[in-house]
Amino acid sequence: MENKITDPFIIRGIMAGVAVALISGLVGCFVVWRRLSYYGESIAHSSLLGAGIGILLGVGINIGVVFVCLIFGFLFLWLQQSKALSSDTLLGVLAHVALALGIIVISFNKIKIDLHAILFGDILTVSSTDIWGMYIGVFLAIILILFNWSSLLLVTVDEDLAKAEGINPLYMNFLLTSVLTIVVALSLQVIGLLLITAMLIIPAATARRLVNSPKIMVVASTLIGIFSVIIGIYISVQADIPSGPSIVVVSAALFFISHFFGNLFKKE
Repeated sequence: MENKITDPFIIRGIMAGVAVALISGLVGCFVVWRRLSYYGESIAHSSLLGAGIGILLGVGINIGVVFVCLIFGFLFLWLQQSKALSSDTLLGVLAHVALALGIIVISFNKIKIDLHAILFGDILTVSSTDIWGMYIGVFLAIILILFNWSSLLLVTVDEDLAKAEGINPLYMNFLLTSVLTIVVALSLQVIGLLLITAMLIIPAATARRLVNSPKIMVVASTLIGIFSVIIGIYISVQADIPSGPSIVVVSAALFFISHFFGNLFKKE
């Protein structure tokens, strides 16, 4: 019997994907503006360790992911203060250590873990309880960003100017890390840790090709993400292919289309 797009589990999958698109569209813009794509990827890699610890201790994957990713972000910001090594070097060290430890911790688990689902997600298995938790997380993350919007933008543009205005860049950076952690925790079951960075970067990069205003870019990035989720899930159901990669491929297709038309527009 063929799956229909109106089946309850598919509707739940779409709602979960929309939740991810809402927050990744917003946070993704800061990732693109601040050139933090490698940082976002490193945070995603550390989530494997969090998932392993969460399962090992019986506290749940999401709690483990949030705990480990916050520690990862704090360690990175602390080590970055010394300026002894470049940011990409520090991220490379921390990300690979977290990834290696994650594999080791998972090997200790007596409970069988679906590593494929952690790596690539399984959006069609989310429950109603998962969705409620996701939207609560999205609401909290959006509130944090909106209440600190001006400060985050100023730190993004010029940290020295932000300091002159009485803003603590370290605090803002940790705030952004915290929100990124929420995004990773929400996205893990939906698209998996290997594809989380794609949802953070691609919709925002696509929006940047189309608009100039920061606020409009956030809206455009979010809408692109939502469109990618709906079309990606539809294609995955019809073609019987994985949902997470399908969403990313649709998002990438929109990026290349926007890039092509953006170049045409500039030539005019």
